[in-house]
Amino acid sequence: MPDFSLEEAAGGLVAGLDEAGRGPLAGPVIAAAVVFLRPCPPALAALLDDSKRLKEAARRGAALALRAAEREGILALAMGGASAAEIGRINILAASLLAMRRALLRLPVTPDLALVDGNRPPALPCPVRCVVGGDGLSLSIAAASILAKTLRDAGMARLDARWPAYGFARHQGYPTAQHRQALLEHGPSPHHRRGFGPVEEAWARRRC
Repeated sequence: MPDFSLEEAAGGLVAGLDEAGRGPLAGPVIAAAVVFLRPCPPALAALLDDSKRLKEAARRGAALALRAAEREGILALAMGGASAAEIGRINILAASLLAMRRALLRLPVTPDLALVDGNRPPALPCPVRCVVGGDGLSLSIAAASILAKTLRDAGMARLDARWPAYGFARHQGYPTAQHRQALLEHGPSPHHRRGFGPVEEAWARRRC
């Protein structure tokens, strides 16, 4: 389970950053930045973990608890994203780093350090420490991973209502067999990412 040891060792205001949506064929990549302004209450800490290890209901409950903690002044948070069109122009890695930069720049406080999940640092106006597997180690990064994942999933559910043929609400844009088949049958939507193999294959078939 994640704890607060990395933040305590660093001292000062420490932001945790993580993103959701690097692997899908469609939709944006979403990032979150979280800074604990006061010690994380044990009840809240018990809800936080790598978002991939939490079931959907637990993730939603944790996200609601984080939003409540923000209103209580326990933490500051901000979200950022990069669109499917931006991903197609600059590639998914660059778009993920851009989304994290946008999230941090929207924080209402200036952190002394950013803890970033993964091994590639975004360009930030503060020192950065990359932490591989950080969403399972740091409470701040775990909180960011939960917020990014829940916001992205909600956005994909909204896209599903407009583009029901693709099943976005079921797979969130990931390359499931059902999603790949829908791509071939219906062609790409405006929210599919250029540069991804199955999407390019669907475009090629559409031109034939």
